[in-house]
Amino acid sequence: MSVDAPVSGLTIWFWKQLAVWSQLLKRDAMALEYWARIAAARPRDASALASVAHLQAQAGQRRDAIASFERALGIDPTLATAWFNLGFLQQEEQRHDEAIASFDRALALDEKLDRAWYGKALSLIKSGRPEEAIEPLQRNVKLQPMSPYGLYQLAHVYHRLQRRDDVAATIRRLAGFEPQVARQLERETGVVVGVKTL
Repeated sequence: MSVDAPVSGLTIWFWKQLAVWSQLLKRDAMALEYWARIAAARPRDASALASVAHLQAQAGQRRDAIASFERALGIDPTLATAWFNLGFLQQEEQRHDEAIASFDRALALDEKLDRAWYGKALSLIKSGRPEEAIEPLQRNVKLQPMSPYGLYQLAHVYHRLQRRDDVAATIRRLAGFEPQVARQLERETGVVVGVKTL
């Protein structure tokens, strides 16, 4: 088959099956190869490009992954998860303003995307804007009330802003389901509320 020959729908379906099974079997290089074939055969398929980008990111090909996500979003800007993943990669590259913008795009499409609230908060913190990180962290905590990550970061933001009572309240809340993390925060912030060992 020549490179320019059209690829049949059956061939695309077969490649997708191979790509999915390769991922399930943790054969990511093979999965990337098949998704790349699909993306080359269907250059307007944003989902295929997003799959390529995801696998490139997992393989440590961060810049290629960013470019692939940008191409996918140029085709279909309604992919909330792709905006989140792009923001995450931009954040890893220390491109925090771009990351915040990508997280905002993801959240405009899906305000329940808790990871995007968390990612936005981290980039705001890294950008020296801790006050602005409070709301995204609170949104993350509301969506994931039993996850310690948002509360941990929130306590540190409050500590940085010298809001000792808020630090204490956050540690007490964490103590209810993650006492080890709460004790760690007591040590790190110096705000001791008497977290009991289970």
